[in-house]
Amino acid sequence: MPFFYYDSYYLILVIPALLIATFAQMKVQSTFKKYAGVMSRQNRTAAEVTRQILNQNGLHNVAIERISGNLTDHYDPKSNVIRLSDSVHDSTSVASIGVAAHEAGHAVQHATGYMPIKLRNTVLPIANIGSSLAFPLIFLGIVLSFEPLISIGILLFSALVLFQLVTLPVEFNASRRAIRTLESNCILEDEELSSAKKVLSAAAMTYVAAALVSAMQLLRLILLSNNRRKR
Repeated sequence: MPFFYYDSYYLILVIPALLIATFAQMKVQSTFKKYAGVMSRQNRTAAEVTRQILNQNGLHNVAIERISGNLTDHYDPKSNVIRLSDSVHDSTSVASIGVAAHEAGHAVQHATGYMPIKLRNTVLPIANIGSSLAFPLIFLGIVLSFEPLISIGILLFSALVLFQLVTLPVEFNASRRAIRTLESNCILEDEELSSAKKVLSAAAMTYVAAALVSAMQLLRLILLSNNRRKR
C-alpha cells in the first residue's frame, strides 16, 4: 500500500481535516463578502484607518501599499510594509477595516517584540526547509529502505506543524488588538464592531484548519512509519 496516497490513515485523519479546511476557506470568503457590503458610518477607507493605527503606535516608518488580489492582505516585516488587497485598500466597509486593522496589529506585534511572533520567526527557517524537503526525504527513505531518512523527514515536517501552531496565538492576538483599537478610537461603532469580529473570527478559523490538516498529516506519517518498523 503506498505510503503517501491511499491508506486508511489518510482517509480517517487527513481527509476530514481537509474538508474542515475547505469549509473554513468558504466561510471566510462568504463572511467577508457579506460584510464588505456594510459601509462604516465614518466613511473612512481601510488604508486611512491603518495609517492612523500605525501613527498612534509610533510606526510612521511602516508604509502602506496596494496589492492585487482578494484577501491577499499581509504585513511584510522585512520590507516594513503593510500590503492591502484591491478589495480592502480603498474600501470603507467594516470587513475591510477589520482586516486592515488586523494587519496593523501584526506591525505593532513586531515593533513591541511580542514573544509568540519572535518564536514564530525563529521556527520559520526550519519550517521552510521542512515544507520543501520533508516528503522527498521520507520518499527516499522508503525507496532505499533507510529508516533514518524517514525519521529526519518526519522531524522536519514536525517543524512545519510547530510553526503553524505558534502562528495561532499570533493571529488571535492581532485580531484582538484590531478590535480593541477600533473600539477605543471609536473608528467602528457597536454593530460595526460585531461585524468586524465575525470577519476576523472566520479568518482565524482558516489558520486553525490549516494547523489541523498538518497535525493530522504528521500523525499519519508517524503511524505509517511505526507500522513499517513492526513488519
